[in-house]
Amino acid sequence: MERAIFTEFAVSAVLVVICVTVHGLGLAGLSLVLRSEAANERLKAINPLSLRGSLFTLGIVVAMVALHGLEIWLFALTYLATHAVHGFEEALYFSTISYSTVGYSDTHILPEWRLVGAFESILGVILLGWSTAFFLRMISRIDPH
Repeated sequence: MERAIFTEFAVSAVLVVICVTVHGLGLAGLSLVLRSEAANERLKAINPLSLRGSLFTLGIVVAMVALHGLEIWLFALTYLATHAVHGFEEALYFSTISYSTVGYSDTHILPEWRLVGAFESILGVILLGWSTAFFLRMISRIDPH
């Protein structure tokens, strides 16, 4: 029993490290793209209610959703590889609602892997919060005048 908990904890810890690294690198890359000298000049002239301002906002949102999607897929693939859930659709669904902290019945994942789902929920809260802070920082760079 202790060996199973240790394995589950180790898998969870590795996934956390991978996802935090992916998320950090993803946001850093997005920040670099948005922080170029030309981008800074454009940001000062963007009206947030214009088509350009809307596309700027949409681009950031799409990039962040893709980043979260990648992290969700990493957990889903782990659920499949460990046979913790039955089938790809269930793995992806369980991962998505765990990451978003909506929650799902523990009866849909093997008891030996429930801790991974709990770790995913904790990680999802942290990474979604990190993305929210990043998003607000980027959007606040648009000149409202």
